Amino acid sequence: MKRVQRSKWQLASALSLLTATSISAPAFAQTSPQPDRTTLPVPPSPFTGSITPDYRTSTAQPASPLTAPQGAPNILLILLDDAGYSQTATFGGLIPTPTLDALARNGLRYTRFHVTALCSPTRAALLTGRNNHAVGMGTIVNWANNYPGYTGSIPKSAAFVSQILRENGYTTASIGKWHLIPDAETTFAGPYDHWPTHQGFDYFYGFIGAETDQWHPELTEGTQPLEMKPPPGRESDYTLNEDLSNHASAWILQQTALAPDRPLFMYYAPGATHAPLQAPKQWIDRFKGKFDLGWDKYREEVFARQKKLGVVPQDTVLTPRPAELPAWDSLTPDEKKVAARLMEVFAGMMAQADYEIGHVIETLRQTGRLDNTLILYIPGDNGASMEGNLKGTDNIMEQVNGLPSPASEILKHLDTIGLSGTNPHYPAAWAWAGNTPFQWGKRIGSHLGGTRDPLVVSWPGHISDPGGTRSQYEHVIDVTPTILEAAGIPIPNSVDGTAQQRMDGVSFASTFRDAAAPGRTTQYFEMHGNRSIYHDGWLAAQRTGLLPWAYALNGDYKPMPWELYHLSDDYSEAHDLAASNPAKLHELETLFDQEAERNHVFPIDPRISGRQHPNPPPPGGREFYTFYPGATHLYDALAPGTRNRSHTFTAYITMPAAGADGVLVAEGGEASGYSLYIQNGHPAYAYNYFRRERTSIIAKDPLPPGDSIIELRFVYDGGGQGKGANVTLMVNGKEAGHARIEHTVPRAYSYEETFDVGEDAATPVGPYTSPFPFQGKLQRLELRSDPLPALTATEQKKESETVRQITAARD
Repeated sequence: MKRVQRSKWQLASALSLLTATSISAPAFAQTSPQPDRTTLPVPPSPFTGSITPDYRTSTAQPASPLTAPQGAPNILLILLDDAGYSQTATFGGLIPTPTLDALARNGLRYTRFHVTALCSPTRAALLTGRNNHAVGMGTIVNWANNYPGYTGSIPKSAAFVSQILRENGYTTASIGKWHLIPDAETTFAGPYDHWPTHQGFDYFYGFIGAETDQWHPELTEGTQPLEMKPPPGRESDYTLNEDLSNHASAWILQQTALAPDRPLFMYYAPGATHAPLQAPKQWIDRFKGKFDLGWDKYREEVFARQKKLGVVPQDTVLTPRPAELPAWDSLTPDEKKVAARLMEVFAGMMAQADYEIGHVIETLRQTGRLDNTLILYIPGDNGASMEGNLKGTDNIMEQVNGLPSPASEILKHLDTIGLSGTNPHYPAAWAWAGNTPFQWGKRIGSHLGGTRDPLVVSWPGHISDPGGTRSQYEHVIDVTPTILEAAGIPIPNSVDGTAQQRMDGVSFASTFRDAAAPGRTTQYFEMHGNRSIYHDGWLAAQRTGLLPWAYALNGDYKPMPWELYHLSDDYSEAHDLAASNPAKLHELETLFDQEAERNHVFPIDPRISGRQHPNPPPPGGREFYTFYPGATHLYDALAPGTRNRSHTFTAYITMPAAGADGVLVAEGGEASGYSLYIQNGHPAYAYNYFRRERTSIIAKDPLPPGDSIIELRFVYDGGGQGKGANVTLMVNGKEAGHARIEHTVPRAYSYEETFDVGEDAATPVGPYTSPFPFQGKLQRLELRSDPLPALTATEQKKESETVRQITAARD
């Protein structure tokens, strides 16, 4: 893994060049003839030389490669993850973000900027300039189905901004999180149509899923998986935040050396601050005690800071805590200790991410590019995440699988939370506090806590009042057309022979120079049934009533009544006017239906698991599989079915005379999972039930040299999800060990770790160091898996009720 030698990081120096002393002409003010850029690729110019039979009397045409418009800026587009409006100090929060601060001092703060309330939809809208449902991304890519607005497959008629820029002379890179690939295309067999390097990016270094471990990430470079090994001497303090920053800086240095005249476009999305919340201890400990005040007082204190900073109007009302969230004072002392520490971990992760972004900007300064770089820094792709449940957790997969995380258990290792081997998330009320002064948070597309995030823009020489604020109503779909206008590039009509669908976004570049420029007048929102419509200062909103930390399976729900807010003079959505102005509410409900029809929002579906395709795509939907070495990095949705059913793994191996160790098959990792492996020559099996219960079988006798057959027979009890099982290890037809597993993982082993044959790619399931590849010969691995029993109507109802109950579970 390449590392970048860091110079002393001086953010003030790096950003001093951002101060605008004069207003420059925009890049789109061209004086020389320009090619027609509305059809991409731009057709080659007709040959203008002369050709005769003899080269001596022929004239070659001078080379004239297409270049970016004169003065086109470098562009750095930054997107943080699962962060709310009031978590950065720049917008009133208690987490120092000096990089964002410096950009805001020399640029603009946007206080009415909006996102879609969930990850993949925001990223699709950001990079295409289209409404998320209009490009098939009505929910995250993993929860797709076959309705047009929810396919999870962005069509070629919605070209990415990266593709448009590259076809116009830019060099492009995507660093960090992607999360825009349909599940069926995430294997390294392809197809790669929806991978970054097929969507206009020359270079990609990052992770393709929703999340990954900071200490042991599942990384990809281009389309190739990387075996993660920290650099020598960095085994104990490697983190993804720093690694991404270093790769971003290395790419900038490389491109500047090789193509100094080509402008850069970098999409930098580090994945922070999505769970698992993780950061180096020195970053976490900076915030020790800072959140002991609790979420209620935090919200009050931050609200006062926001008014002082001018990022909320002075007449803004602080909305009350939802009844579903506990008051801080109602927590026990142990619960308060755990909740405060979890928030300290989040803060450390965010602070480190902002610091590393500063390193990228410093590299732009070192290369002389910073003074012509447009930077758009969006600290949040949706509101702060309330998915950590009411109490928070040290293992988010427990929450996903319906298990509470008692404070008494977390306290036993409080000081290690956020470090390697933990998978934490903070309580939902901290997310609510992080969305001050708004209601609710991530996944709630009806209310501003889920849809309003900060935006800071910096562009030296192009901003009339550095340090100012903008209050125009803007949306993430407006970013792509803004970038194109700044670069002097038109919105294309055709890309790679495909006619382009309408671009829903509208450039807000005029606001850089004009504080009174008009903003967006109409915008719909919908996420899992939570819906709203904004029009000319009014907003109508309707929640499903399902809690944002719940995983409703059967879709039974009774929507809440529609609400009505006049946002022009009610910034925080505090005064519901539905009863007093039913005519306006009806008008907006009608408008929502029109926008929903136009953008493929229907059918409205509040479900999560139940809305997915009825059968998982190959290879996860079969009952018999044959795998060979190299079948690695299969995410949970594509992994073969082993949960809640009986199954048998059979490994055909050849042991060399000197012996061999390593993993034959594994899924999951430190959070939960299983592994069949050989250690010290002995076949072994490990099952990790959320670190609460660990089961192991180790054969007494070592394997002989030559061919052997190792079987793992897993006999499931049945009768519902997460029940027990009897496990038998067989070697060459003879029993080598047996164990009883009382509880099994019911829903998912891990969202960030994978199914791997011949190794354990990320964190280890068993007592070994990953990836622990098998050093002998693994001829093949077979898996026979019983059909997954369908839940009866009674079991479905019980499962749905269990999900709802555990989301509100107290110790």
